[in-house]
Amino acid sequence: MSQLLHDVSASYVIGVDVGTGSARAGLFDLQGNMLHVVKQDITTFQDDNARFEQSSENIWQAICTSVKAVVSASALPTKSIVGLSFDATCSLVVMGQDNQSLPVGEHGIAERNVMVWMDQRATEQARMINNLGHSVLNYVGNRISPEMQTPKLLWLKTHLPETYHNAQHFFDLTDYLTFRASGSLARSICTVVCKWTYLAHENRWDNSYFEAIGLEELSATQFSKIGTDIVPPGTALADGLTDDAAEQLGLLAGTAVAAGLIDAHAGGVGSVGARTEEGTASPAECLAYVFGTSACTLTTSSSATTVPGVWGPYFSAMIPGTWLNEAGQSAAGAAIDHLVSMHPAAPKASLLAKDAGFPLSVWLSKQAQTKISHASDAVNLAKNVHVVPEFLGNRAPFAEPNARAIIAGLDMDKSIDSLITLYIAGICGLAYGLRQIIEAQANQGLNIAHVVISGGAGQDPLVRQLIADAIGKEVIAPKADEPVLLGTAMLAAVAAGKHSNVESAMRAMSSFGERYPPNLSAEHQKHEGRYLAFLKLQSAARELQSIC
Repeated sequence: MSQLLHDVSASYVIGVDVGTGSARAGLFDLQGNMLHVVKQDITTFQDDNARFEQSSENIWQAICTSVKAVVSASALPTKSIVGLSFDATCSLVVMGQDNQSLPVGEHGIAERNVMVWMDQRATEQARMINNLGHSVLNYVGNRISPEMQTPKLLWLKTHLPETYHNAQHFFDLTDYLTFRASGSLARSICTVVCKWTYLAHENRWDNSYFEAIGLEELSATQFSKIGTDIVPPGTALADGLTDDAAEQLGLLAGTAVAAGLIDAHAGGVGSVGARTEEGTASPAECLAYVFGTSACTLTTSSSATTVPGVWGPYFSAMIPGTWLNEAGQSAAGAAIDHLVSMHPAAPKASLLAKDAGFPLSVWLSKQAQTKISHASDAVNLAKNVHVVPEFLGNRAPFAEPNARAIIAGLDMDKSIDSLITLYIAGICGLAYGLRQIIEAQANQGLNIAHVVISGGAGQDPLVRQLIADAIGKEVIAPKADEPVLLGTAMLAAVAAGKHSNVESAMRAMSSFGERYPPNLSAEHQKHEGRYLAFLKLQSAARELQSIC
């Protein structure tokens, strides 16, 4: 949009999304229109044994660069930008005395003070916690994940006691960013309920849990290191931007800073309460499927429902006053990228994709579309190849971090056509994993009518139709190109007092776009057969692990 079209007398907000690989800043008006977006890469350090680390300073500097650039691109006076909010991955940030970074690995590099969400080093600690069977597990689907923070804290205490005991603050990444911006130590209900075992429906931490698992120090210090001020997303924090943060971001001191969300939950806020032609959708009818590097499903309801293997029920973690069940796939877009990279034709296809200006997965989708007359026909391209793409374990509904991928039906074909077959089979595998989650929730009474898809990997119309056909539910795309950024911007608007609460911001700032009804013809029946094959292969993989 041209700079000349911006109304300098109007108010605007900025949402910042920190994903696994980049920080993005988006400028929005109060109707939910995104005017500018800027992306800045961040660095991830990958070591052996599924260890992933980042630097909080590197992330903050990427945010500053992005925000400054988006403000510059808008040519707006900074006084017209009234609110700022953050969403981020649920990564663990460790800070010591005087807000100095502390290392989270044996390497001793202090700058590497972030244990990334997908880091699996705490698998044994998670298993130990699950074996104890404490009552707080009733609110994480009865099984805690190594992606969550208390197993990671226990790993730090066991393997890096100096870091653990010298830490002054343990933050979820979102809460670290709001602290860095405003100086407030308040934590978002979203982060502490979903990843730290805070019981929001009772407004308390459970002392006995921390004592039982060996983190009694946190209980003894009244939880000051992990959060004593727990607030709803969208709450205005402290006095807004500090002088220092404002200078670094290129904004005015005092600009409202909102308590934030986990990135996937921001996508839920930015999509499931959207306007339809008939009115406003009920969020309870819509499952949010945030399909990016990983995939997250978010289902809201009016009452607490426990689904084995599905995280939650969480109270007020996304939409205030409602319960949330959260599931998903630990590797989604990343699983497809990894899958196709293994094929002999991948180097040649990657060069062709680069020449065409597309990522390899997008290029493969476009090639697939030249071979079919309708998107639903793409299932035929999968032929007899079947993929269970659990390269990083099964997040739901089995909560099994040691689960692994399985690929069946490969031959010795090294052609690009064979690579396309593998790509389509991989997309189908992800869709069947989503169907499995939907069915597990339906078995406990959580029935949904629509899947609202967002995330970079979910923007492809072919992918959307394949998913709709595979799950037998309508897939809807939000009208917003960036619903995760939009959901975060909504919080900024609430903190600035421009919308009265999160629900009103959802109604005012979002709407539905394209809809993809499932094809229930013979092509759908092919998905039925392939889904049964998926279940059998998944079961076989578990059996193999038990005997090998």
